[in-house]
Amino acid sequence: MSDWTMDRRAFLEHATVSGSVAAVGAVLPGLARGVSRRTAPVVAPFELEEATIAGLQAGLESGKYTARSLVAAYLQRIEELDRKGPALRALLEANPDALAQAGALDAERKAKGPRGPLHGIPVLVKDNIATRDRMQSTAGSLALAGVVPPRDAFLVERLRAAGAVLLGKANLSEWANFRSTHSSSGWSGRGGQCRNPYALDRTPSGSSSGSGVAVAANLCVVAIGTETDGSIVSPSTCCGIVGIKPTLGLVSRSGVIPIAHSQDTAGPMARSVADAAIVLDALAGVDTRDEATAASAGRSRTDYAKVLDPAGLQGARLGVCRSRFMGYSSATDVLMEDAIDALKHHGALIVDPADIATAGQFDESEFAVLLYEFKADLNKYLGEWAPAAAAKTLEELIAFNERTKEKEMPYFGQEIFIQAQAKGPLTDQDYLRALDKNHLLARTQGIDTVMAEHHLDALIAPTGGPAALIDLVNGDPGGGGSFSTPAAVAGYPHVTVPMGHVRGLPVGLSFVGRPWTEAVLIKLAFAYEQATKARRPPRFVPTAPLG
Repeated sequence: MSDWTMDRRAFLEHATVSGSVAAVGAVLPGLARGVSRRTAPVVAPFELEEATIAGLQAGLESGKYTARSLVAAYLQRIEELDRKGPALRALLEANPDALAQAGALDAERKAKGPRGPLHGIPVLVKDNIATRDRMQSTAGSLALAGVVPPRDAFLVERLRAAGAVLLGKANLSEWANFRSTHSSSGWSGRGGQCRNPYALDRTPSGSSSGSGVAVAANLCVVAIGTETDGSIVSPSTCCGIVGIKPTLGLVSRSGVIPIAHSQDTAGPMARSVADAAIVLDALAGVDTRDEATAASAGRSRTDYAKVLDPAGLQGARLGVCRSRFMGYSSATDVLMEDAIDALKHHGALIVDPADIATAGQFDESEFAVLLYEFKADLNKYLGEWAPAAAAKTLEELIAFNERTKEKEMPYFGQEIFIQAQAKGPLTDQDYLRALDKNHLLARTQGIDTVMAEHHLDALIAPTGGPAALIDLVNGDPGGGGSFSTPAAVAGYPHVTVPMGHVRGLPVGLSFVGRPWTEAVLIKLAFAYEQATKARRPPRFVPTAPLG
């Protein structure tokens, strides 16, 4: 078993409470001046706190708001909380053209009416997604600083076409947390350490860390994350928000800095299921530059928001995945039992247990596939999207990191980069066998089998445990619990929604299904969300209350 697999099982990009004993002072040497280690910083009231897309559109229609006023309000909020105050470090940069873009959309609304529900809505984009503008697209790395992509990523084209305002670029775990076996989730060379708004000494999880923190802290309306295994759903659960990891191919990856084409996808992160559904509708679409999206033709909906139904749990058959995905955190298990009771009370039929028999059997083969594909896919991306970069191949990137190690590797190294560089081409039999094994165990003998056996609409489990302490000495702690891997390796959809809190730290409930069943999962997650109303805004306390 590889070091990466041993230390961070199954691409575990978030961590559980028990895994770290580092003290606040040791792991957060840069805690913002004026922020006490015992009391929460003073945060000014924010008119747009917990605002929804529907609520903002109503305000835009009535004239209460303009797109420009919304952008200005969020930029002020970013200045107060991200740059100062608790210093969340969720953003790498704000879009210098956001106010001008918002003004143009206001004029268009007045002349022609809105394009749709995202017209004038500020959206934050993860910094591994290419934008052809005055912002950078770097995956958090200094190696890509100053590089201008030749065009927008396809999903960015979709957002712009829907009338969204690109508010800025979100911080992330550098290179989507695929550089070191001992990395700290939420850290990048460009942005430093991103912090969890529920407890500033806790990990925001990775790798869509900044996207999750920004949404949770009301620095934006919604954000876009990306996932290979856990990078949307893990920061969503740790930051108390909704995350949708779509079926592979529903959302184009063209222009997204890759890890692995057999698992990569982008998806929405929002404070509510309704908002996430609206954004997913804008993102989905066939892209000739991403052949995987061809499979989505005729399988995706044109309006995911139409499935939202508070009574959506009635008659739904849900299977509880206990083995490997419960039992690692007693407090999380309590929340899960309460969630099961709530699901039953609102009409769901629970099959308990409904375990994935192959869970844990493809961790090593998953990592092997990711290493092979990372080398091939990153080299291809750098050649097409970043020809002027300081490093044009993974091999050159490794050398760049070594030359700039005081800035790029002050806390952890690049062990995964080195392992990936040692891999051969995608024609290697070891790669092809590992990929076949992944699909057999995660799909055919895994999710497909248990869902067919019990006639299930979805599988459910805790998304993961509460956030661990940030530890820049040892990196993210290992341990079990993340429910991200089966759906990630299978390429199947996964929705997480807030389930409750452990000592003030959020925990999410996951709904996983067969491919192209986003509408089913969104319907179920919305009904659960409306029944429980578990989300609470963060208070930006320095540390979780343990007394």
